[in-house]
Amino acid sequence: MIAIALPMVISNGCETIMVFTDRLFLSRLGAEQMSAAMGGGLFMFTMISFFIGLLGYSAAITAQFLGSGQKEKCPTVTFQAVLTAVCAYPLILLLFIPFGHYVFDVSGLSPVQLKYQYSYFDILMYGSVLMLVRSAFAGFFIGVGNTRVVMFSSIAAMVLNVAFSYILIFGKFGFPVMGVNGAAYGTLLGGLCALIILIYSYLRYAKCFNLNLKATFLYDREILKTLIKYGFPAGMEFVLGLAAFTAMIFMFHARGAETAAAVTIAFNWDHVAFVPLMGLEMGVTSIFGRYMGAKRPDIAHKALFSGIKTGVFYSTAVTFFFLFFPGMLTDVFRPAHYDPAFENSRELAVFMIRTASIYVVLESLIASCAGALRGAGDTYFAMLITVGGTWLVVFAVFVSLHVMHMSMHTAWLTMVLTFLTVPLMLILRYRTGKWREISVIGSPQ
Repeated sequence: MIAIALPMVISNGCETIMVFTDRLFLSRLGAEQMSAAMGGGLFMFTMISFFIGLLGYSAAITAQFLGSGQKEKCPTVTFQAVLTAVCAYPLILLLFIPFGHYVFDVSGLSPVQLKYQYSYFDILMYGSVLMLVRSAFAGFFIGVGNTRVVMFSSIAAMVLNVAFSYILIFGKFGFPVMGVNGAAYGTLLGGLCALIILIYSYLRYAKCFNLNLKATFLYDREILKTLIKYGFPAGMEFVLGLAAFTAMIFMFHARGAETAAAVTIAFNWDHVAFVPLMGLEMGVTSIFGRYMGAKRPDIAHKALFSGIKTGVFYSTAVTFFFLFFPGMLTDVFRPAHYDPAFENSRELAVFMIRTASIYVVLESLIASCAGALRGAGDTYFAMLITVGGTWLVVFAVFVSLHVMHMSMHTAWLTMVLTFLTVPLMLILRYRTGKWREISVIGSPQ
């Protein structure tokens, strides 16, 4: 578990640092640009998240083929994922950019934030093909258990992203000051670097293990059908979950610049806490899928508990900082010059971060249990539970803010407590044992 999951935790940690650093740099230019990057970036990822989730499931299929002894089919899975990514890109540009503009217009955002958010969102959407194809190739290495390649590509992307964002945001070395646009271009340049590393490593891996890549560059109806069948609910889970999260962000942002700044700071730190656990989830999915492909559900079951132990160890450390140092974490985002929006939001941000410590440890349970269910192919129930639980949280926030007109403190606490239903439902589903009866791939010929 540590050998496979730890590189993915580090990889997702690098992704977190990239996002965190961009918002940290932008906070020096004002709360509006920081909030615009939060809202625009989150909505952009929501728009493509269905395909990210679908393509990501290629890792579980690859792991099951590897576990069943059908190693030669692993690259074929990757090619079907790349084919899907390339075909999805025009659809994303034609449909989702106008839809994003419409949502921003009706969200009640301030005119200043809205201007920045349009620009940041558009740049990332036009470069989204890099993220899609990158997910397809990363799925291969996660599936075969060589997650260090994904880690190294993410580290390289992080270093370049931080460097380019700093240069472009603040206008260093002769470049103009680009602000939020510079953050977007820095993100794309880092992603391009990661993709190049993954493709190069993929070709080298195929040569070392005598995999005939030419034979895999073909349309395979059955494998593509399997990817869509089991990846569709994984994609829907991703997009509906992120849509719920985005809806919560916009509901809070619509309450004014001070609330928007506080929520952005709190969710930035929540992002730091949770995204590495997504790496743990991928590790559990890979190991669980491999042993399910090998018809060893008993060992797969042990992998779940290894994942839980690893996650709890990490989350406990994060909880300590959330609980005892929320003021210090908030002040990291203090603008270079006096900003009334930040000063008026500081007390609320401190409360939000401290309260978030209630559920941080339980997020490791969500990551481990959801990863196990997906690795086994129980993607539909994993989707129903996580999406249903997340939208229940959205409903609770809506009632708190717009029906009962609670204070921001009470609404945030209601959101946190409602979220606790998700890990409970995942554990109950796993305990039914239905995942043992699912067959994702056929037996070796």
